[in-house]
Amino acid sequence: MLEYSMVMRQMSRILSILVALVLLLGLNGCQQQLQRNARTPKYVYRAGQTPKKLRNGKVTIPYKAPPRIKRAIAAGNRIVGKPYRLGGGHGKHHDSAYDCSGSVAFILHEAGMLKKDSYPSSRDFLKWGHAGFGKWLTLYAKRGHVFLVIAGMRFDTTGTSRGVGPRWYTESRPCGGFYVRHVPGL
Repeated sequence: MLEYSMVMRQMSRILSILVALVLLLGLNGCQQQLQRNARTPKYVYRAGQTPKKLRNGKVTIPYKAPPRIKRAIAAGNRIVGKPYRLGGGHGKHHDSAYDCSGSVAFILHEAGMLKKDSYPSSRDFLKWGHAGFGKWLTLYAKRGHVFLVIAGMRFDTTGTSRGVGPRWYTESRPCGGFYVRHVPGL
């Protein structure tokens, strides 16, 4: 009887620890995952701080932006208009087409925010950087898709009826279920 009581106390202690770990992991994920009805911030032009969209689909580079953000925007401009291809930009930095994670990786590589030899998938970006919104750059990731908001302008491979592939957008988009990540200081 005494042995049975000791076993039951140990099992109860182990179960309590497991429940605490599950709750801790769950709360940690909730702090960075967006609600179902969440949307990206509405684009508002601010001179020197946000880009302007040009007729060719590229954007201007705000003069008040930090150097890494200027490099990120310039990199996005270089691949704007490329077609979408699943696997595009993976294993080959300069490619003829890009998927969502390939285009995000291209920008982050060029801006010095990602190792040159890494080609992460959208799922890999769930752990990139730090949780929360950035001042200049915010990454939105979930299994199956990833995109960026840089200086208030969204860079995404999905969007409106204008097509798919790497593009800049001023329109807001639903982002429920996405995890929000940033680089400290940016």
